[in-house]
Amino acid sequence: MPSERALVIGASGGIGAALAAELEARGQAVTRLSRRDDGFDAVDPASVERHLGALQGPFDLILVAIGILAPEGQGPEKSLDAIEADHMARVMAVNAIGPALILRHVPRLLAPGGRAGVLSARVGSIGDNRIGGWHSYRASKAALNQIVHGAAIELARHDRDAILVALHPGTVETDFTARYAGRHRMVSAEEAARNLLQVLGNLDPAQSGDFYDWRGEEVPW
Repeated sequence: MPSERALVIGASGGIGAALAAELEARGQAVTRLSRRDDGFDAVDPASVERHLGALQGPFDLILVAIGILAPEGQGPEKSLDAIEADHMARVMAVNAIGPALILRHVPRLLAPGGRAGVLSARVGSIGDNRIGGWHSYRASKAALNQIVHGAAIELARHDRDAILVALHPGTVETDFTARYAGRHRMVSAEEAARNLLQVLGNLDPAQSGDFYDWRGEEVPW
């Protein structure tokens, strides 16, 4: 990819760390932000404003790699009966509201013609849902996809060459997915990072606002 400066938000997580490392290996100057290492709290508006407001762009590439499957100590719901309001609110806050607060800063931080990707998940696709369950996680990622799509429309009004998309990395071997190992084909975080960067590098502005998987194939809403 032709980027020289990159911003990776969620850089202490499995995929975020792998994305940052891969970009650095390619000679990019990477700015990392995470809750663990920097105290960046995506669901706290004051924290988002403080950390992102202090950054000086432009960044040629911005990657948002934050998210949770469920609140700590919990798991995704297998049925409607398992839904708990506070658990759902937490998942929605991290997976949808947090990225929305971050995306408010993208028009200022992204270089002209730059690229931005937000990690989503195929289970957020309404059209691809055939088995139900995981209600909070699915709903939060569907909400995220709508936010990314709307943000891309707004971004294009200021820079028609910029690209902002939602990305499905596949099932990746991280702490995030450890308890579900063996149910799906899994790839390493390093392989996922290379796949996602290749997908982003191959997109053109007409594809901004859409939802792509790790192979570069469009995912239905």
